[in-house]
Amino acid sequence: MKFILKIKYYIYPYWKESILALILLTAVVFMDLAIPRLIQRLIDDGINGGSSTVVIHTSLIMLALSVLSAIFAIGNNYFSVKAGEGVARDLREDLFIKIQSFSFGNLDRLRTGQLIVRLTSDVMMLQRVSRMILRIGTRAPLLMVGSLFLMYQTSTKMAITLLPLFIVTGVMIVVFVVKLSPMFLIVQQKLDAVNTVLQENISGVRVIKAFVRADYENQRFEVANEDFTEKNIKVMQLMAVLFPMLTLMINFGIVIVYWRGGLQAMVGDLSTGEIVAFSNYLLSAMFPLMIMAMLSNVLAAGNASAERIDEVLSDPPEVQDQPEAVELSADIRGRVVFENVSFHYNGASDEPVLCGVNLTAEPGETVAILGATGSGKTTLINLIPRFYDVTGGCVTIDGIDVRNISQDSLLAQVGVALQEAILFSGSVRDNIRFGHPEASDEEVTSAAKAAQAHEFIMDLPQGYDTDIAQRGVNLSGGQKQRIAIARALLLKPKILILDDSTSAVDVETETEIQAALEKLMVDRTSFVVAQRISTVLNADKIVVIDKGQIAAEGTHNELIESSKIYQEIYDSQLGNGFAPAMAD
Repeated sequence: MKFILKIKYYIYPYWKESILALILLTAVVFMDLAIPRLIQRLIDDGINGGSSTVVIHTSLIMLALSVLSAIFAIGNNYFSVKAGEGVARDLREDLFIKIQSFSFGNLDRLRTGQLIVRLTSDVMMLQRVSRMILRIGTRAPLLMVGSLFLMYQTSTKMAITLLPLFIVTGVMIVVFVVKLSPMFLIVQQKLDAVNTVLQENISGVRVIKAFVRADYENQRFEVANEDFTEKNIKVMQLMAVLFPMLTLMINFGIVIVYWRGGLQAMVGDLSTGEIVAFSNYLLSAMFPLMIMAMLSNVLAAGNASAERIDEVLSDPPEVQDQPEAVELSADIRGRVVFENVSFHYNGASDEPVLCGVNLTAEPGETVAILGATGSGKTTLINLIPRFYDVTGGCVTIDGIDVRNISQDSLLAQVGVALQEAILFSGSVRDNIRFGHPEASDEEVTSAAKAAQAHEFIMDLPQGYDTDIAQRGVNLSGGQKQRIAIARALLLKPKILILDDSTSAVDVETETEIQAALEKLMVDRTSFVVAQRISTVLNADKIVVIDKGQIAAEGTHNELIESSKIYQEIYDSQLGNGFAPAMAD
């Protein structure tokens, strides 16, 4: 099963701790197995033999073995926990690094809730399995095998008599485990569904309250919770049958031991001590069977968790550096060309999002992109920094296909401010210099002023050192967008992408931002995606996207005369008739 391979790979770095844990565990098992034999000696040679010396010495040996067993068990727990925690840490780290390497396409397939479950509960499950292997999962079979051997050594006839009981018990456990394993997998899947609903609701609780959907979400959680509970009850009901049946088998075995052993003792074939020792070995052999049956749910859940973790770890990033990838130098001109570009999301074969796009942005030129929602504006600019790879044609920077440029050097020359401004826990200053950690305070302040953020930042309780709450909930949408713009400007990129990044600010602030950006955009190739036509009036080139294709291209003066779509957009936002030509 996958979890065995997965745990084996991650336990290997902790082989010393694992070997020590297994050695100590083996010692504990040997001591446990020695106790019944010492009890036999105490009864036969001590009590029945009338020797107080044997009673005292044997009792002291049993006490010493018990103390050593406890010490070794503590040592086993110490090293197995250390190995298990190491496995969990390494798994979490590998998963986190893998997620960081994912392209946008990978993240489109694997939702946030699923990734969180894999990083938390699935890793914890494999951690639990790894500890189990080094503790009870190994101790139980060792104890069972050792007990069976010593039962045979103590009384061959008695062991043969109990053989059918062991066969029946073994078959019963196999049948139950075969039925339980797929049920445990289903329970784990239902738990995933509960976790997904829970994660979505906690992260979106403000939206739920705003749209008064609490009752609907409560019902959705109730359905997932009820489904999980129902499947879990079925598993527990089956387990409730298994354990009483195993207890019954054990009691049958004990009755047989004392019945058959008593008869043999009366004719001198067995001693009282041997009967007691045999019954103890019987219990030591049967209880591990119960434990292993009980652990079958852990193994089944571990297998399901390993498969989900493997799904993430084995998923290659859709966008990767080519073996011959070149480094993009810092002194590039910034000429961006789209050559017959087409694009499908996740390789879909249906109608493309972009089709046959040809567009050239000259160095230092500001290109504005307009279009209806879903027309492909954001998709178009996402192809420049290789958030996605084109499915047809190519995008080049200074004549180099972006697919042949290393991602790090490409992104170092591309600054991006998205419509959804994502901020991180930490200070305002740290968020602005997120992409340029070594930036000086003067550079941070300069970028903030250009983004019209300096004034409101200084009004915050600690200014630039004010802590931003999770996802920036203590800032307005416009404030977050301005910090995101400052973050992009601080990189001083040759190519600047603003994806509707001023949608949450008022018109007056947007005008001030645009005025500041016009100075900063000199010698930079800039792409501005906007909903407001006022944002793009002074762009060097305005591109109108319609249904994944370029419907019109030109300056404001040119488009107001030639493009019906542009005229309609302008008329709907700024007036009831055609606009006068802009001054050249």
